[in-house]
This record gives sequence, structure tokens and C-alpha cells, in this order.
Amino acid sequence: MKIIFLGAPGAGKGTQAEIVSRRLGIPSISTGAIIREAIKSGTPMGIQAKEYSSKGQLVPDDVVIGIIKERLSAPDCKNGFILDGFPRTVPQAAALGEMGVELDAVVSIEVPDEVIIERMTGRRVCDKCGATYHLTSIPPKDGKNCDKCGTPLSVRADDQPDVVKQRLRVYHETTEPLKDFYASTGKLKLVEGQDKVEDTTALTLAALGV
Repeated sequence: MKIIFLGAPGAGKGTQAEIVSRRLGIPSISTGAIIREAIKSGTPMGIQAKEYSSKGQLVPDDVVIGIIKERLSAPDCKNGFILDGFPRTVPQAAALGEMGVELDAVVSIEVPDEVIIERMTGRRVCDKCGATYHLTSIPPKDGKNCDKCGTPLSVRADDQPDVVKQRLRVYHETTEPLKDFYASTGKLKLVEGQDKVEDTTALTLAALGV
């Protein structure tokens, strides 16, 4: 299957994409992860991307499309794939179509803005081992350090309150129109995000018919 996951930042689309990836045995391709790795490594593309992502803005289409085109040509995408975080704009969706990609489904995880703001501003990460926490749902034992390695936890730049609100504004203005774009093709599946991951997963799998 060839699937796209849509949803506002923090809606949980990445988590669901990974679960469906394991279920179907196809790769989940997260442009966010690719871009964050480029930023961390300080590559030319990463430096350029950081200027946008640190302000809650979208990375330019030409950069993202180039990354995706290269990734979809890899052998592990032969039997299908999941795109998480791409397309983010209607022009990107059009570019995907121009690549000859025929989608089976587009899943949009629906979560209210106020819930997303609480989720993201409470998130904490360990820069050393990569463990993630949340101040209310998965708090570290001492409230500030990683349970696994003891490293002080940090807040990702794009989880800062002002940046979260800006990212949501950008999503509603730029990415949400994709729902109408894909609804017109008959591929759109709406899934109401639940408090428990497994409940959202059950609805997602039902929407995909798997």
C-alpha cells in the first residue's frame, strides 16, 4: 500500500505511521526526521532548513521534494510506503502526482488545537540517548533528567509555546487544504485522534481496512 498520513503537528500521525508500517511491512518515511538529522549534522540543507523550522515555518518545497524523490527510489519502497509529513502543501501534492505515485489512502488524524498545544509544550527529550518524555503523561522520575542515562532533558525548539502556535497556524493555512485536495480523489480517510494511542490505532486500521 501507498499511504499518506496527515494531521497537525503533535496529532500523533508519526506514531500511527510507525505502527501501520510494522503491520504492513512497508517503510514509514518521515520528512521531519530526515530534516532534523540534516540540521543536527549541520549539512548545507540542514543549515537552510534550520532557518525555517526554528521559527515554525515550512522548509521550502524544492528542498523537501528532492529528499522525497530520492527516498522513494530506494529498494525498500518497492512494495509500498507511508509518507509522514509530506506533502505539506498542495503544490507538493501535485509534485508527488507528477512523480507517478498512485496512492491507496490518505489518513488525516484529527485532534483539536488545544489538545495539541498541551501535548507539545509538555514534551521533553534527551539529547544523549533520544528518550522522550511528557510532563503529564510520561514524566521523568525526578522531573528534569533522563531516567535512562541521567542527562538533563531539553525542550525541542519547535516545542516552545510560541513556535507550537505558529506551527498550528501554518498547518491550518498551508497543509489543511490537502484534505479537500485528497477528498476530491476519494482517497481521504478521517480518523478522530483518541487519548490512548491504541484506540487511535484501532480506528486507523479500520479506516485502512487492514
